[in-house]
Amino acid sequence: MARSRSKDSLERLTVNHENRIVPERGIDVPEEKRHELAERVGKLQTTVDSLSDQALLPDVVIFLNAVRYALDQDIFYDEKDVANAFELLDEGETRATQLASGNAPWTEHTGLVVRGYRSDLDDSVQPYGLVVPESYVSGAGRKHRLDIWHHGRNAKGSELRFLVERRSDPGRFTPEDTFVLHTYGRYCNAMKFAGEVDTFEALAHAKSEYRVDADCVCMRGFSMGGAATWHLATHYPGEWVAATPGAGFAETAIYQNLAARDIQPPWWEQKMWGMYDATKVAGNLRHCPTIAYSGENDKQMQASDIMSEAMEAEGLELPHIIGPGMGHEYDDGSKDEIERRLLPIVARGRELAPAEVRFTTYTLKYNRMQWVRVDRLVEHWMRSQVNAKATGNGFEVETDGVASLTLTFESGQCPVTGKPEVSIDGDRIEVEPVNDNRSWSASFECRQGRWGIAGPQTGCQKAPGLQGPIDDAFMSRFLMVSPTGTPMTSERVSRWIEREREDATYQWKMQFRGDALCKADTEVSRDDMHGHNLILWGDPSSNAVISQVIGGLPLTWDQQSVALSGESFGSDGAVPVLIYPNPLSPNRYVVLNSGFTFAPNGSMSNATQTPKLPDWAILDVDIPAASRPSEGVFACGFFDEWWNAQC
Repeated sequence: MARSRSKDSLERLTVNHENRIVPERGIDVPEEKRHELAERVGKLQTTVDSLSDQALLPDVVIFLNAVRYALDQDIFYDEKDVANAFELLDEGETRATQLASGNAPWTEHTGLVVRGYRSDLDDSVQPYGLVVPESYVSGAGRKHRLDIWHHGRNAKGSELRFLVERRSDPGRFTPEDTFVLHTYGRYCNAMKFAGEVDTFEALAHAKSEYRVDADCVCMRGFSMGGAATWHLATHYPGEWVAATPGAGFAETAIYQNLAARDIQPPWWEQKMWGMYDATKVAGNLRHCPTIAYSGENDKQMQASDIMSEAMEAEGLELPHIIGPGMGHEYDDGSKDEIERRLLPIVARGRELAPAEVRFTTYTLKYNRMQWVRVDRLVEHWMRSQVNAKATGNGFEVETDGVASLTLTFESGQCPVTGKPEVSIDGDRIEVEPVNDNRSWSASFECRQGRWGIAGPQTGCQKAPGLQGPIDDAFMSRFLMVSPTGTPMTSERVSRWIEREREDATYQWKMQFRGDALCKADTEVSRDDMHGHNLILWGDPSSNAVISQVIGGLPLTWDQQSVALSGESFGSDGAVPVLIYPNPLSPNRYVVLNSGFTFAPNGSMSNATQTPKLPDWAILDVDIPAASRPSEGVFACGFFDEWWNAQC
């Protein structure tokens, strides 16, 4: 069987990634065993195809994919991986046979269970592991607490190895009477970007299959998983009853010791650290009780120390348990202490409608804390704050950097009756009364320095889920659209675009473990427009969809030049990349000529996996995007809150 990583592909990646290929190639599998595995994969694929209408099919496909990917991508790392591949195919075949006969006994098992779901991002089937408590009774009885556990960094952490581990190892913490959900996180990205989406998709699937108490979900992890926990706890504080990060990293600059480097990251990268730096939004943890852990001799204690400082600046204290004499590991005493402290927090449950909400964000990507939702900012990547509290007869709100917000309570949650008195930054606002079922919602905006009831949105504005930067397009369903027409650009520009398109689809497969949905420009339908972010490759002549939308973009691009935000460059050596609301489907993005932007950093520290380009850029085609230093960017910037280019 031919090895699937072609010589051309490997040579191209070696140039672009300085000899770092992610995941790295494994051992040479004996041809006889490779052939046998391939035959069994083909046989199981035939069975899967015959079961295509089965809702539980992903629970079979996870085993098929784990072995197929290992074969196709050459990621068997030792002989044990090969033996384990045969065992996984055995399990996949067993489940397929059971499913064909109308049975799915694994859905009622307790103990270690591996499950799968189909992701909305790219229709890929993704795995996750569960520890199902022995006390659980399928389809009946009470709901149970669930702990999400995020794994540490492992550059060899293939689907095959993940499934083997999740079928044999319950993990560091297995609290009594508790589900533990082990995320795969789409490989090794600190559960950011598509890895972040995996957390919520896996949790949603588990909730649909098991009786999980939605108000008793803990966010947990260690090392890279600790970094994931810091991020998800601070940016989604209202979702979790508690968080227990162990080690990891919590911000970008200090963890990477960037101050000691002669060359600093460009200004636009530093702005976008506000997307993931937990230290910048540490005050949000007042709404998510957090217990940190570090080994006494672990250099990653830095994360807890710097978060403790950031929380202290917000008037908060971080409980920090330190394992005596420990390096990058837990000791039994510290594990017991964490669980002892966690139990009473879990027993209280998640607070659904706290009397006071204090919420900080730098982007509308993360815009909600319980009954407060930020709808529009004054300026992205600047600190924006909402302090809101329920009074005896209404709500008092103070804001900074916020242009529009909503206060909303679900049925039974509003602490006020009658017509609430609402004050925002000192402005009194008349609102509708609370509903009889104690639900209530009202949206407000600041116009010419005064707050009032929000009117209908006019024009194109940045909004939650439609705020950029380029990488945000890959955190919801997207479609790669390739050109079929004749380019208007020079041959070297066309070669650059094609090389980047190939690399973007390859990197999605390798680093985010799925096949990007792809179509030719002539095949894109109205449903595609409305159901996907469109990643458009080519130019207005070669790509029919670019031709349709170019008039609605803040960009001019012809045979002579490409111009944006007052910057103009010859189109024979420059390419525009940008993200923008789709003029033909304004609730979705279009992206020109870019995949996710941190691709060349995928094999380095997870702390480097932050956006590398802002909302728009004009790039030098003589420097491959996958290895571009900042000097390869002719011009770049952010669109303002109305999606206007900023000069």
